[in-house]
Amino acid sequence: MPSPKFKRNLTRILPYGIIWLVIGWLILFIQEAATQHQNLNPDAAITLTPSVFVFASIAVALVGFTVGALEVLWLGRLFSKKSFFKKIFLKVVFYGVFLTLVMIIVYPIAAGLELELSPLHPRVLEKLSNFFVSLDFASTAVSLGFSLFISLFYSEISENVGHGVLMNFFTGKYHKPREEERVFLFADMKSSTRIAEKLGHIQYFQLLRDYYKDFSDAIINSSGEIYQYVGDEIVLTWSVSQKQSLNLCIDCYVAMKDKLDAQANHYQNKYGMVPTFKAGLHIGRVTTGEIGDLKKDIIFTGDVLNTTARIQGLCNQLNTDILLSQNLVSQMKPSAKFRFKTVGAHPLRGKEEVLELFTISSRTEQ
Repeated sequence: MPSPKFKRNLTRILPYGIIWLVIGWLILFIQEAATQHQNLNPDAAITLTPSVFVFASIAVALVGFTVGALEVLWLGRLFSKKSFFKKIFLKVVFYGVFLTLVMIIVYPIAAGLELELSPLHPRVLEKLSNFFVSLDFASTAVSLGFSLFISLFYSEISENVGHGVLMNFFTGKYHKPREEERVFLFADMKSSTRIAEKLGHIQYFQLLRDYYKDFSDAIINSSGEIYQYVGDEIVLTWSVSQKQSLNLCIDCYVAMKDKLDAQANHYQNKYGMVPTFKAGLHIGRVTTGEIGDLKKDIIFTGDVLNTTARIQGLCNQLNTDILLSQNLVSQMKPSAKFRFKTVGAHPLRGKEEVLELFTISSRTEQ
């Protein structure tokens, strides 16, 4: 079965191929309508035969997927710390070279299909040389540039608002409020105020960036979603309707802890301390929907969020790094990786009810 990380990367890459294919078809339709399906420059332009159309569609989609893979797996990280305009400039230069190479490879194949000759036949190569000094080359470059612009624009929006949130906006999943059952995990950095005073604002912000970055693989591998960052607190959520194991939230917590332990030397050398966190977990129903006029967002409302925050707030009092509600523990499957123990029933601040809470009593390394 594909890993959650593979599935996530695949869903992030697929839209690029779709964007390129749709734009390619749109531009092709406009060109064919303008020329009345007549090749006005047979020495450079390629006549649109059925085989050429199929090949061009496949080629454009593959180029789109390749651009998506480059963005998601490499360039996005390589230029992540560059300013927006510098990032765009460097990407345009890179893709300019890349797309030129694509045209040099793809054009002879398409011309060979049109003429029913080998891509290396002298007539095909002559047509390629004519193409690069023709108006058709400029037209093709503009078309590819437009597709690239839309791709980079999509990439920046997806990176800033989150791929999952962006897809939900596009599909209209939450245009109308809907009820869902979800697990929430509130993770709060310990002694954050003291750490901020010691490091200063700039270095403390850099610490937060490293801290949250180190959580990424744990969240992805557990199929978690980042709901929001609130200063030094991160709120994660899992949809119960996905029929996935509720134990994934514990796997995520453990992996986050393990990652910080593995990075201890890095934090000690760079910041003079190693961050730790406490977490509260709970399950319940929420209403999910889009909200806002000047700025739209997808939010959750329901008592489960307030309760989870209160549970996490008891970690210091009960001298533990993790607390889970009885509601959540009762629905989790028995696991050989960890055991739970009760810490008793406790009143939650601002609430009349008392809630039995649990913590992890033991872990088995897998």
